[in-house]
Amino acid sequence: MMTKSQTYLGLKEKVIDELRWDSRVDEAEIGVSVSEGIVMLTGTVSGYAKKLAAQEAAHRVLGVQDVVNDIKVVVPGGMARTDADIAHAVRTALEWDVLVPDKQIQSTVSDGWVTLEGKVDYLSEVEDAERAVRHLSGVRGVYNKILVTTPLAEPDRIAEVIEEALERRAEREAERIKVEMRDGAVTVSGRVHSWEEKRAVLGAVSHARGVRSVHDRLVIDPYF
Repeated sequence: MMTKSQTYLGLKEKVIDELRWDSRVDEAEIGVSVSEGIVMLTGTVSGYAKKLAAQEAAHRVLGVQDVVNDIKVVVPGGMARTDADIAHAVRTALEWDVLVPDKQIQSTVSDGWVTLEGKVDYLSEVEDAERAVRHLSGVRGVYNKILVTTPLAEPDRIAEVIEEALERRAEREAERIKVEMRDGAVTVSGRVHSWEEKRAVLGAVSHARGVRSVHDRLVIDPYF
């Protein structure tokens, strides 16, 4: 098994290669610097979706623990949309997504930045609403202020349900993940092998009824 120092060696080049491989990203637009397992992304892209795609690409590389995404979104003149155009597109996107309770969500658009507000039953619906609009042309970023207002259940029962969901995932070993629940906020801590496993764990948590927010304390460590 490789040591941490061996994995960090050449990590910058591996991140650049992954950016080059991802067809959603032009690696020439992205600057990459690395300090051990922390990757800093800089540069300028034409859409918010490209900024997020670059972030996801960096996380996929073995050895990357954290990503600092300082990429700026600057929409070219030919792709520019008025705030009114974006607002109409946001409403359409919310209405057409079957996973989003669109009538419970309101949006505000200012200088290409979309603010989502409203009240929903599940944290997963908060995430689905943002996912529905962040790829729209002209969007420079998303402020997600949607609240989960489901009545709180017993914390121990919610934690139990989450743990049962995580147990069903083959990549998860029970002793590695700790789930704590307080006032609707779930803190998930422990170690996972990869970014994909981390996303799977957080995704399972967001579907539990009664979860209003998630505090991510998971550490990516491929060496345990």
